[in-house]
Amino acid sequence: MRLFNPSMRLRPVALPGLLLGLLMLGGCGKPAETAGGGAPPAMPVGVLAVALKTVPVLIEAVGQAEGSKEVEVRARVSGLLERQHYTEGERVKAGAPLFSIERAPFEIALAQARAGMAQDQARIEQTRREAARLKPLADMQAIPQREADDAATQARLAESALAVSQARMRDAELNLSYTAVNAPIAGISGRAEKSVGSLVGPTDGLLARIFQTDPVWVRFSFSEAEHTLLRTGQAGTVRLLAADGKPLGAAGRLNYAGSTVDARLGTVQLRAEFANPALAVLPGQFVRAQVQAGEERAFLVPQSAVVTGEQGRSVWTLQGGKAVPTPVQVGGWLGSDWVVRKGLKDGDLVIVDNLIKLRPGASVVARAAAPAGAAPAASAAPSAASAASR
Repeated sequence: MRLFNPSMRLRPVALPGLLLGLLMLGGCGKPAETAGGGAPPAMPVGVLAVALKTVPVLIEAVGQAEGSKEVEVRARVSGLLERQHYTEGERVKAGAPLFSIERAPFEIALAQARAGMAQDQARIEQTRREAARLKPLADMQAIPQREADDAATQARLAESALAVSQARMRDAELNLSYTAVNAPIAGISGRAEKSVGSLVGPTDGLLARIFQTDPVWVRFSFSEAEHTLLRTGQAGTVRLLAADGKPLGAAGRLNYAGSTVDARLGTVQLRAEFANPALAVLPGQFVRAQVQAGEERAFLVPQSAVVTGEQGRSVWTLQGGKAVPTPVQVGGWLGSDWVVRKGLKDGDLVIVDNLIKLRPGASVVARAAAPAGAAPAASAAPSAASAASR
């Protein structure tokens, strides 16, 4: 048996001529195919022909709704809560009964006050008669003048005591009336803070809250720059938008603008008022407040066509059959479009789909050109890069 020796040299083996020729032909096939092929075909894209137009200047901020009036209903006297007369969360009219506090102690106090006032009335009649009887005798010097003066003083003291008794009776009447807790305003009732049978009083007597929701107020803040724009422009209507961008109710108006800037946040407080008969906006709800601060000349580009990168925002435009990235300066949103202030000119063709496949200088062909402000005739869904730029 012969063993393999590593030191032995391997001798080259000659391949048959036919096999060598086949290998050479196989290696030369790919270059020939590449040389014979042309450039990749132009990619079809949807485009939008933009045009300069007048658009509103909109400033948007997140705000929180509150009732135009928010009243705390409190117990004004101490006692046991006997009854609850309203259903929580329902509308109540001004003066409608809400709670009843035990009346018996206050009825007794009122009866005592009335009895004390009756005693003082009887005493004042007695002192007046005595003063009237002694005055003629003192004039005739039949009795010392001192006795007549003392009788007159007693009459005046009785009158003062009667005034005190009348005040006590009025106080007792008020306390008795406070046992009926009524709604101070009309609005939406809140939940009851105390249960029937609880001992309530003026110190811890919060019973419920009532919110006047028509009109409703919305508080929000603008930055210094936005507030300056609002002041220099012509502030128009204010609209409320839901989370999906749809309007909530009718347009409103600004009814308060702060005169100072928050040093911590650099913002100015504002408040707007809206009609809310159908309770479309609830107190405490977060909404988007959109204020029109004038008009400007700008372009409208679909949100999906604006890309955000390290260098800022840009769009892809079709120039000479090539895709060209074009930096733009945008304002806010107007519906489903970006307001583009700088970077475009009339007639530019903005590419609105297939953005994720585009490269600078890539060959593209317009699938369909749409007029400015209209959606392209055949545009694909927004790409992931466009969605991330919102």
